[in-house]
Amino acid sequence: MKDSNLDAGVTAGFGDEWTRFDQSALPAAVRAEIFNAYFRRFPWATLPQDAVGADFGCGSGRWAAVVAPRVAKLYCVDASEAALRVARRNLASFGNCEFVSASLAETPIPNASLDFAYSLGVLHHLPDTAAGLASCVRKLKPGAPFLLYLYYRFDNRPGWYRVAWLITNLARVVISRLPYGLRYWTSQLIAACVYWPAARFARLARVLGIRATHFPLQFYSDKPFYVMRTDALDRFGTRLERRFTRAEIERMMYSAGLLAIEFSEEEPFWCAVGCRAGTT
Repeated sequence: MKDSNLDAGVTAGFGDEWTRFDQSALPAAVRAEIFNAYFRRFPWATLPQDAVGADFGCGSGRWAAVVAPRVAKLYCVDASEAALRVARRNLASFGNCEFVSASLAETPIPNASLDFAYSLGVLHHLPDTAAGLASCVRKLKPGAPFLLYLYYRFDNRPGWYRVAWLITNLARVVISRLPYGLRYWTSQLIAACVYWPAARFARLARVLGIRATHFPLQFYSDKPFYVMRTDALDRFGTRLERRFTRAEIERMMYSAGLLAIEFSEEEPFWCAVGCRAGTT
């Protein structure tokens, strides 16, 4: 039976993305820096020594490669077989990774069995983000932490920033419906002509002592071009994208059964961690 909370075109698009950008060219130091930004609030110290967890929407396995050495077992779950092929190759040196080809609603991991889980940049590409989150949370033991990253609705940005995003979103709607080849090359042109100049301008501003907090794409000011190329394809090549305010994400997490929710106050926005309701 087909999972209604899964867009086949989006899934295929991410398979294409991770095949083109398998993250093998991502420097280890940069991977660690971005990983730490996502996992800033994650309570590593609370996990048991034999912790079993899951990466929901593992993609190329770029974050699983950092998590796997810290835990006893890690389920790498993705609905794209193409993405899982890349993840298997990237994580071949880890004997504690189990690869699961399934949508979130159909994941065969037993309910209430995981000591932790995370889903970074995935659930906002589902038709029903709240249902996807609930599917993940059901797999957690009571008290287990869940780390979530969803695209934000620029609720902490000035009005002109949101207007600029609306313009780029019109471009995304068009570009994301192009054939894979054209979609890829258009995104790479954007990476070269928009991401790179904007990021380097933000870096120059910082060097000159100018506050660059609201500069567009300032997150990439210290990132290599490879990261920009990957994210440009991710951003403009995906036809289904949902965005949420911090308050909406918090309500969604509570509704899914997560408590003690904490948000990171730094980019990337919004990243939050909560623990499943109940006691162990």
